[in-house]
Amino acid sequence: MKAGLVGRLEEGLVAALIALMTLITFMQVVARYVFNYSFVWALELTTFLFGGLIFFGISYGVRVGAHIGVDAIVRILPRGTARVVTIAATLLCLLYTVIVFIGSWQYVSKMYQIGILAQDMPIPQWIPRAVLPIGFALLFYRFCEVLVHVIRGDDGGLLADETEDALKLLDEENPEGRQ
Repeated sequence: MKAGLVGRLEEGLVAALIALMTLITFMQVVARYVFNYSFVWALELTTFLFGGLIFFGISYGVRVGAHIGVDAIVRILPRGTARVVTIAATLLCLLYTVIVFIGSWQYVSKMYQIGILAQDMPIPQWIPRAVLPIGFALLFYRFCEVLVHVIRGDDGGLLADETEDALKLLDEENPEGRQ
């Protein structure tokens, strides 16, 4: 699937989270082993950033077809039947996403009501945990994109063809032909 505005924002956010995690971890290592000092908040912040990376990365993985799919049976089905099975699987993914979104929304709302602060940083717990419903809302959007592509008959289904991708990569690395 093409990367539109949402895709570019998603990619930028994932890259920024990885960069921040790396920078904070590097600073913590240098502070600890060079200056014999430790930032109390570094582990907690890195954990929160990693949570964001996971929940934004899930939807990014759906967009680029990076998730592993068990497709042995689907591949041997006739094209029309495989399409129906893929639509059913996508609808189940959408249902799962809605269930987890509702649960995460309730969880974050409860954290907001209780008003608990993070352990090592002076911010409310609900703020870093807001990546749960945001990430699953983004995942819902991605599965809707997949569903539209499958219904239209485009090549944007849930399952990527790892063999085909590997052969394309081999062709790119060796443009003169396979040996």
